[in-house]
Amino acid sequence: MKKLSNKAKRTASCALCAFVLLPISGQAAAASTYPDRPITIVVGYPAGGSVDLNGRVVAETLAKKIGANVVVENLGGAGGTIGAQKVIRAKPDGYTLLVGSLNEIVIASLVNPAVKYNGITDLQAIGLIGDQPLVLAASKKTDIKNTADLVKVATSAKSDSYSYGSSGVGTSLHMAGEMVNAETRAKFLHVPYRGVAPLVTDLTSGRLPLGVFALSSALPQIQSGQITAIGVTSAKRSSFASDIPALAENPALKAMDISVWFGLFGPKGMPEAVVTKLQTSLQQVLADPAFQEKYRTTGSNVMRAQPDLASFFQAEHNKFKKLAETAHIATGRP
Repeated sequence: MKKLSNKAKRTASCALCAFVLLPISGQAAAASTYPDRPITIVVGYPAGGSVDLNGRVVAETLAKKIGANVVVENLGGAGGTIGAQKVIRAKPDGYTLLVGSLNEIVIASLVNPAVKYNGITDLQAIGLIGDQPLVLAASKKTDIKNTADLVKVATSAKSDSYSYGSSGVGTSLHMAGEMVNAETRAKFLHVPYRGVAPLVTDLTSGRLPLGVFALSSALPQIQSGQITAIGVTSAKRSSFASDIPALAENPALKAMDISVWFGLFGPKGMPEAVVTKLQTSLQQVLADPAFQEKYRTTGSNVMRAQPDLASFFQAEHNKFKKLAETAHIATGRP
């Protein structure tokens, strides 16, 4: 076989280097011009819900900060997991993003074996947008009027004669009810509903003693006196309704700390420069006074100070995995 000359070897080596570097250079070029076309934010729920409201208020301000049209695509179904899966499978170029929540990012894969993705490892977290506490409310026709009454009933032999409703099995609302059970060793029966409206109807009529809601969903009925707010599920009171105590203020429920959070995510494998630009733009959105004012109308708190995301998601995973096991809810991923 004829040996290559040194010059030929150098030429071949340079050609190989160019071939290897071509994809990297292409990525860098794409990142430097990003975004040069509209960005789609997928929301895994129908229009009008809390996740959708987050998606729309973020999209409006993000478009101004990042310099491109941002459109919202509602892809409801399976508790937000259909939308999440679409983004996981999308091309990782930064043009298909997800506004997701605690349910489809963390809880779904823990309680539903049919969910084959892991929201923490299969998505690129860009940043948290905000969070909102849940609230445990009681029917006016029940004898539970405050947290002391709740604990008294929960720790009695008759706790199994009480039930609480949520908007579905495996949701954060269901988990909050099960955390009350776990902390007080109560046997409150979970009754899943298809949405908030029938849950409110049964609670106001007295057919259901207790219900767990997103705070923003329950406030109209609480303020009108149709139902009684027992306490919010976050560790501290909400600035939106500071007159409602936190369940954790009662020593028997001191470990209660569940809030629904919302975040911006993309497919795994996006160029680092694109991720950085999205993170910078999101921080600009969260710092915008007009955005903050509008965001408050969703009933959520703006998450301006970002936690260490890896640690935050791992802690959430551990918390809800333990809760799902304690409550004997079908578990998916380890």
